[in-house]
Amino acid sequence: MTHLYPLIENEVNPYRDNVQGKANEPITVAGLLDRSKQVLGPTYEGGKPDWTLEEIYMRLEKNAPRIAIIGGSSDHPAHVMDYQTSARAAIRIWQNGGVPFYFSTPVMCDGTAQSNQGMSYSLQSRNAVAQMVVNQLEAHSYHGAFVIQGCDKQPLGVVSALAHVDRVRRSRGEAPFFATFAPAHVLEGGTIPDDVMDELEELAKKAERDGAVDVALDLRDTMAYILQCSSNTAFQGVFERAYERGILTKEQHKYFEMRLAVATCDGQGGVCAFNGTGNSSRHLVAGLGLVHPAVELLTDPPSQRQINAVLDSFAGMINEERYGVANIVATNIKNAIRIHSASGGSTNLMMHLVAGMLYAGYKFSLWDLDRIHHEHPIPDLFDYSLTEGRDIYSLAMQCCSGTSRGMETLFYELIQNGVPMDQEAPTVAAKTWKERLAITRSLQAANVKENPVILSTPKREFSGVDVLQGNFFESAVVKISGMPTPQLDQFDDKLAFVLYYENEEDANQSLLDSNLLAGIREQKLFPYEQLLALLKYNNEQEWLRLQHLPYDELFDEMAESGILKIAILIAGQGPVAFGMPEMFTPMQHINASRVMKKLATIISDGRYSGVTYGAAIGHMTPEAYEGGGIGFLKTGDVLHLQLRERRIDFVNPIQLLNGEVVHEFADTWKEERQALVAERKQRMKLRQKMVAASNRMYGHSDAANGVVPLAVIEDAVLDYEKDLVLPETGLATN
Repeated sequence: MTHLYPLIENEVNPYRDNVQGKANEPITVAGLLDRSKQVLGPTYEGGKPDWTLEEIYMRLEKNAPRIAIIGGSSDHPAHVMDYQTSARAAIRIWQNGGVPFYFSTPVMCDGTAQSNQGMSYSLQSRNAVAQMVVNQLEAHSYHGAFVIQGCDKQPLGVVSALAHVDRVRRSRGEAPFFATFAPAHVLEGGTIPDDVMDELEELAKKAERDGAVDVALDLRDTMAYILQCSSNTAFQGVFERAYERGILTKEQHKYFEMRLAVATCDGQGGVCAFNGTGNSSRHLVAGLGLVHPAVELLTDPPSQRQINAVLDSFAGMINEERYGVANIVATNIKNAIRIHSASGGSTNLMMHLVAGMLYAGYKFSLWDLDRIHHEHPIPDLFDYSLTEGRDIYSLAMQCCSGTSRGMETLFYELIQNGVPMDQEAPTVAAKTWKERLAITRSLQAANVKENPVILSTPKREFSGVDVLQGNFFESAVVKISGMPTPQLDQFDDKLAFVLYYENEEDANQSLLDSNLLAGIREQKLFPYEQLLALLKYNNEQEWLRLQHLPYDELFDEMAESGILKIAILIAGQGPVAFGMPEMFTPMQHINASRVMKKLATIISDGRYSGVTYGAAIGHMTPEAYEGGGIGFLKTGDVLHLQLRERRIDFVNPIQLLNGEVVHEFADTWKEERQALVAERKQRMKLRQKMVAASNRMYGHSDAANGVVPLAVIEDAVLDYEKDLVLPETGLATN
């Protein structure tokens, strides 16, 4: 049974009024449908093809819904199976009386671009995708879209584009733009082959025999994770340390690298099983109401039946302003933020959420996001693990087996935990959340008896990404959900020495040096009197015991016990300076070392990968290149980390020697460092030329304002709480 689409109720129809489109486009539609039937082969569900050029012409003439299927480039694993999904979608759109078209966007794989020059283009690609999609939708006058949602920057880039087009169309008095998202299925994590596992265990034993117990322990920790591109990076860090200490040869290193790499990804592709930016985007876009539940969490590409369910819902959405993309995004923004927080979502999305709202035409910033996050406590309802059988592939299996409903279950459990959710907000299923939750089958988290990922009872009463302030910067973010409570306790309300790096390459090289701490000690980079002051503040009991030790012994005792804290500052990584690359690799080097992960946090004006965990602080504004305080700091300065208070402050060094922790970042100190800052900026300018001039992020807002083109933020004037179109049944609950 098909669900015929109504014609577009709008006088604007370039295909009726300009014959060139009707002359050019019918062959593309017929070609898409012919190709789709061929791709589907015996699984094709339909009668004899009736997509003649004449019939296509008449549908265009009558203003039948023109629906773009938007895919991604097949050089990204998430889009390997797009050809099959797009074929099923094209057939169903035609059967329902629409006119299907297809185009794809480039999709950067952040894993592939990690730690190389490509990372400087990653964030910029989100805006580039948005611009390309807007161009195509406007040039070919499409009315709606079926989006094959991928990974990294593509999902929110396309959300931003569709919301932007909807807003522009409404301002011109045209029909609302409708859309639905079908996320790529979840890719099962790889398994280390048994023989490789045995060889790695032998390597760990060799490390123990050679006195490198830390390498052995870190290697075994890494072996416990599911095999994925991010865990391969962790292996690389351990292998580098083992090679440096003569435990394995470069040839052995390369052998292990090859064996692990080829065992990582399934041939059908998909979005990686970790809860990184790809799956965080899946949860977020679902929370925005843009994903039909039939395709939200799958372990294989969607079937024809599932795609039919998605596309049939358009019949009740077309011409309805409340189902316009911009309106769906705005009415669901609080739902999305709360789902993002409760599921431990990626820090990247702190910018992408803001960007999506701005593209949709609404005034919105990081501070609005933070207010929504904290106006009601958001519990941690996601018991996600990469070592205990609770990755996102496991959640997808639970959804496919009918024991969980993914974000509908999380939405329900948030309500049960007293979190206010906007149940009257519209979704692309042509239903409100309230209507969707009225179907109670498999809704409760308790339906999953073994290894539940979504919980009914919180792990702890807080989660998500917090926005930080301080006396030397305006805003920064930290993924609290990526820090277990014992680790949060280790870093909260602690003094930390600054270890300053001007760029990621320098930091990576230093963090791979197994003699890093010995070098700091030998050079006495942290002055003795301040070392004692830090010891006294961080652990007064130990200060009583250790205060008379000479420098070297004191340093070693503090490092071994974890009392020493180091704030590794990586500056010059902001949007203008270097495209705002991810600091995943240096953070992974820290996490792959059981010594350093007790001591070090990274603070940067760069970003972090969605899979990053630990004491990772980023998105600092203003960025160093733009005169931000992060660029004024230097090695040996002391910062006060106050994560539960959502602050980081520069500590007056003179008062610290007097036993007082005074938060003061005086103008006199900034004046004294002007020459140093000027030298640093000159080096940043030289390094900036490594990024192609066409893709540098000039003329954009900062990280607290979404890093969007200034023209977008200037046009964002609507009130996201008032300028909404809601169902006649009632108002959304704030």
